[in-house]
Amino acid sequence: MKISKRMIYGILLTAIVFLLATLAGRNINLNINFLPYSFVTHTTLLILSIALICGLKKHVKYNLAWPKFKKILKPILFGFLAAIIVNTFMVALTKGLGGEVESHFAFDLMSPLQVFLFIFIYASAAEEVLFRGFLQNILKPLKNKGIKLFKRHISVPVMIGAVAFSLAHLILITSGANTFFIVRTLVFTFVLGLIAGYYQEKYDNNAYAIFVHMAGNFMGVVAAILTSLSV
Repeated sequence: MKISKRMIYGILLTAIVFLLATLAGRNINLNINFLPYSFVTHTTLLILSIALICGLKKHVKYNLAWPKFKKILKPILFGFLAAIIVNTFMVALTKGLGGEVESHFAFDLMSPLQVFLFIFIYASAAEEVLFRGFLQNILKPLKNKGIKLFKRHISVPVMIGAVAFSLAHLILITSGANTFFIVRTLVFTFVLGLIAGYYQEKYDNNAYAIFVHMAGNFMGVVAAILTSLSV
């Protein structure tokens, strides 16, 4: 498959938006205790992603609509199961290799309510608007190319969106997280990205990807609650 200009521009613009959002989060302080620094990051990410979608509307056919209840159950289930299965496997592998099983640093800095609002809901929505709403949609002309996985067609746009979404989490290196935690996160976000991308493409509706992402983050809310109770 030839690398098209559309692919290059899509990946480059996505990287620029993510970088600008990250810089904004690290350099802009709203001085509001309830709002974590990630709020600025994801707000900037969301604003710039919407700007890209609107500015390139001839190339990005963005759709967002509330899905039917019965149709959203399976995507939510797969997103939730991905979190359990992948993380359980990676934790077991980490222990088997003698590594330290580390939890997300956000659980030490944020209350369960903050995790629910700013990670489960806000981060899920903002990140999906960029990686599936913009990047995957701008690559839509390549959707007929791909591979078969569990008898499902996983297209090139879905795979690129999943890889980009996963690699974006390399930002965890700056948090001081250990190698095992970073690898576990990269594997999980790649799998979650594939599922979110598949349903994004199947229904041409960004809401499905957002719900999958939220389902994948649900265990984080549970972990935050358990962490707060153990303190």
